[in-house]
Amino acid sequence: MLDYAALSVVAAVVREGTFERAAAALHISPSAVSQRVRALEERLGAILVQRSQPCQPTALGRRLCAHFEAVRLLETDLLSDMGAPQTAASPPVTLKIAVNSDSLASWMAPAIVGFSRETGLLVELVVDDEAHTADRLRGGDVVAAITSESAPVQGCRTTRLGALRYLACASPDFVTRHFPTGVTAQALLHAPVMRFDRRDDLQARWAMDHVGAPVGNQVHWIPSTRAFLDLALRGLAWGMQPAVLALPHLDQGTLVELVPSTPIGVTLYWTVARLHAAALRKLTEAVRRAAGTVLEDAAGSGAPA
Repeated sequence: MLDYAALSVVAAVVREGTFERAAAALHISPSAVSQRVRALEERLGAILVQRSQPCQPTALGRRLCAHFEAVRLLETDLLSDMGAPQTAASPPVTLKIAVNSDSLASWMAPAIVGFSRETGLLVELVVDDEAHTADRLRGGDVVAAITSESAPVQGCRTTRLGALRYLACASPDFVTRHFPTGVTAQALLHAPVMRFDRRDDLQARWAMDHVGAPVGNQVHWIPSTRAFLDLALRGLAWGMQPAVLALPHLDQGTLVELVPSTPIGVTLYWTVARLHAAALRKLTEAVRRAAGTVLEDAAGSGAPA
């Protein structure tokens, strides 16, 4: 049988990143944290925590922490059924969710707020590219993820949410300066463009789909959805903006589409651990409701994702 008291200390070290912060969170001394982690490692005959800055779990440590968090989630249902209140000494239950930045900025906030108000549970959002969030699930880092990957993840359930539509936008002044005769292949090569990170290929996809040309190497790297929009409004460069965020500015004339009516879509999926926990069911319901207000059917959102 696993020593769940000791495993809770290991989970705290992984969650907080250092033995000292784990000790503060658990209201015990750092030496007590170190002793309990070491004792569990000796009992199991394996290292669970790499003593780095910050501390990182080993593969076994990650699996055990994921198991511990799953047990705590199921215990929440059991305690609720028994009518037993959570004591102040019990650490709060926190659901770790992987989400892409654009979804977080454009449509997911109501789901998180509604879920937390209904259940009283906490969330920890892990922001990553939608093409890689499923890897967080496979590694046991999170219990649910917004992902662009439709392939099944072992031990998880996947639901299609719809397509997030993107528009190629820039400020009117930027278009006047860089595309005076229209969006041509030559103009694209020299026009500054924004990319979220090295994995962001939306701008390249749009350019090939609608202009038949590649983008140039005048790239600004902007790893923030809000900054991506703000800098486009200020004329820094062009880029693909979530339509739900861009449309008010298009209506006001502070942004324009490079080529009118040429959206592309990224189909998003909700992948969640197959635990029979009420919290995960309620979280899934909240995410699907919020997605339904913004996301579109992939067939009607431009290019397929």
